[in-house]
Amino acid sequence: MTLAAEQLFVTQPSVSYALSRLRDLLNDRLFVRTKEGMEPTAVATQLYQVLRQSLTQIENTIDSARSFEALISEKRFTVAMTDLGEMALLPHIFRELQLQAPNVELEVVPLEIDKAYEWMVTGKVDAVICSRPIAGSDIERRVILEERYVCVMNAQSAPQGDELTMQQFLERKHAVVSRSLGHGLAEEVMAELGVRRKVSLVLPHFSVLPSVLRETDLLAIVPGKIAQAFSAMAPLKICPLPFQVPGVEVALYWLARNEHSHSQRWFRERVIAAVAQPDSITG
Repeated sequence: MTLAAEQLFVTQPSVSYALSRLRDLLNDRLFVRTKEGMEPTAVATQLYQVLRQSLTQIENTIDSARSFEALISEKRFTVAMTDLGEMALLPHIFRELQLQAPNVELEVVPLEIDKAYEWMVTGKVDAVICSRPIAGSDIERRVILEERYVCVMNAQSAPQGDELTMQQFLERKHAVVSRSLGHGLAEEVMAELGVRRKVSLVLPHFSVLPSVLRETDLLAIVPGKIAQAFSAMAPLKICPLPFQVPGVEVALYWLARNEHSHSQRWFRERVIAAVAQPDSITG
């Protein structure tokens, strides 16, 4: 209650009185005291999910009417991306933000592609960076990178030559990463072609792959520039896929209603500028 009062710039008794009125109006306790502190009830949680979008719209409307002063701002921006994006893009993005606005905060949310649109609508995230399309008439999109998928494996056990035949591809055991992260295009192409491979390991994220591939004979499919980064961490070999997979466009997504927000526009411009740097790689 005290923290809420501080954020609202009112006294703690004022918050208590407002909460009491809401409890009477909604006929629910809304918050209950636990060992961890005040916790929302099911009704409060449901109300927040509904009202959050409206609150975000109000905040963005006010934000669009005033200028954004990056040098003194303490605003927190939130972006959803995969762990590939974290490994490849986050250092560049955060460096750019710190150079331009040293007091702003950046929160990174692990991407769940099926929830990305909902997260933007409810205001959980300001933007999403991913390689899979996010549908919605109110979604804006800007391509920031182009990439292709490749095979990567332990260099010592890899076949000779620079190419990988379909037979060699199918003979090897594979490591795959959850499709909820948005990297399932190669799997979709294989399904269309009727290609069935032996999946021996399923991982929740990409960052552990270099260590796994270094110690095993597994093969993994990853974006090309990430494969290059992985090969700098471990003795790995990179080969083209033995079948055609379309190129991948990594894009920045945001809601159209945030188009005119000064702070949101500044954030998007900084993300785009950071990724455009020559030493940045795909995510």
